Amino acid sequence: MKNQWRWLATAFFTLLFSAQAMAQTTKYKIMIQMQNYSGKEAYVIVSLMNPKGGYEKTLSVLGDDNEWYNTLKEWDKFRTRKNEKLNAVTGASVAGGARATRVIEFDSALLDKGYKIRFESAVETQKYHSKDAEIALSSAALNNKAGITGTGYIRNVRFIKVQ
Repeated sequence: MKNQWRWLATAFFTLLFSAQAMAQTTKYKIMIQMQNYSGKEAYVIVSLMNPKGGYEKTLSVLGDDNEWYNTLKEWDKFRTRKNEKLNAVTGASVAGGARATRVIEFDSALLDKGYKIRFESAVETQKYHSKDAEIALSSAALNNKAGITGTGYIRNVRFIKVQ
């Protein structure tokens, strides 16, 4: 009987770790073109949103001074509650009229399941945009050559799949 339980436990953990090893990720280079606004450089947050509209994961942070993260109010509530480690996803903020590129990565199994990628932006002493741009996490939407148009400091975001 002991051997049956040992065999069953071994099979279970082998299956569990095999499934995790087979989980694939998808990478996209995002190219963000900012509006020609005046003022300080913008902080832009790129987040994975679940089908219910809640934050799932921070994919990229353009702005590396955490003193200003509280100006991105909606994301900051999630960040402080979840205590995410942002070391690998932070970079420089981006000025008006400038362009920035980042590579984001997410689990391929989330494609076409109702998830979205949200871009939030804020500029010191100016307006905060909780949904500056948002796109469905679907192959069709991400492969649209025109990209998506922002409603605040972001003019346009384009996605290029990384092989």
